[in-house]
Amino acid sequence: MAALAGFMGHNAGHNSRQGEIVDLRKVSVRDLEPLLLDEIAEWRRELAWDFEPSAQLVRKFATTNTLGGAALIIDGEVAGYGYAVLEEPRGIIGDLYVRPHRREPRHEAELFRSLLDALTETRNVRRMESQLMIPGPAAAALIREDNAARGRTVRLFERRLLSRPAGEPLPAGDLRFGSRFRLAAWEDRFLHAASAVIAGSYQGETDSLINDQYRSPGGARKFLGNIVEFPGCGTFHRESSFLAFDHESGEPAGMVLSSFVARESGHISQLCVMPAARGAGLGSELLGVATRALEARGARTVGLTVTATNRKAISVYSRFGFRDVRTFYAYIWEG
Repeated sequence: MAALAGFMGHNAGHNSRQGEIVDLRKVSVRDLEPLLLDEIAEWRRELAWDFEPSAQLVRKFATTNTLGGAALIIDGEVAGYGYAVLEEPRGIIGDLYVRPHRREPRHEAELFRSLLDALTETRNVRRMESQLMIPGPAAAALIREDNAARGRTVRLFERRLLSRPAGEPLPAGDLRFGSRFRLAAWEDRFLHAASAVIAGSYQGETDSLINDQYRSPGGARKFLGNIVEFPGCGTFHRESSFLAFDHESGEPAGMVLSSFVARESGHISQLCVMPAARGAGLGSELLGVATRALEARGARTVGLTVTATNRKAISVYSRFGFRDVRTFYAYIWEG
């Protein structure tokens, strides 16, 4: 997590319609702790996700006053917060959370606006990306309207968190799969090939509008590094991650990466298939082998996220027993 230096600037200290938005660096870890405990509990309860590793990073940066962000103070209480990081030329709003007893869409929209104000005023930032799990549809709509009123276009992309319980039967594999592809368990030497698979798979797809790292092998390499090395997407699980190769050409054709986001909650972090390899059952095979591997290693549930417009993928996931848990949104601004 790279802190955003000089964050908030002249935005710090402005009054919201109820409460005050302040520079997050002025908030002590002790005062932030009740909010973090609420967030940890809500992620565990609503999403079956252990937020504690991410909270630990927040505490670490907050302790050194290097976490760039904004906090909402109501009646002396830290009612909400959000932080952003720089990966020039883009800025990322990494989290935005308002405590349940203070949660209103307008509070979430005010925090979002403060974070985006600071990013748009930061030299060399030309794009903002964010995927926020907790703010709901009302907050998302207000965020879009609030920024539009300020002459700023924030695009929304609906996404869905799906999950399936362990033990439910999985569909049989496609007979065409074994004659055309072979699976290899994940090895770090696959990073280069996997980066090419991501860039090739998402070319022209909606997900490449949401995450610009999908658009090039170099960007995909950074994305993969985050999955493998950092806790935001859970703890990477090599034994449930695979790369598929075309028997004839030897070229990589698809991949699946898996994590544990809680002790008994598996998560498919990435599943993609190259265009030339589609229609032969590879995606279903990758999904099935990763799900079985996660369940064999103790996962009581397996989850994944998908963009709502990806109807083909959602149809496959439904066939594998994945059901809706939550709708959330990706937010994009481009200068």
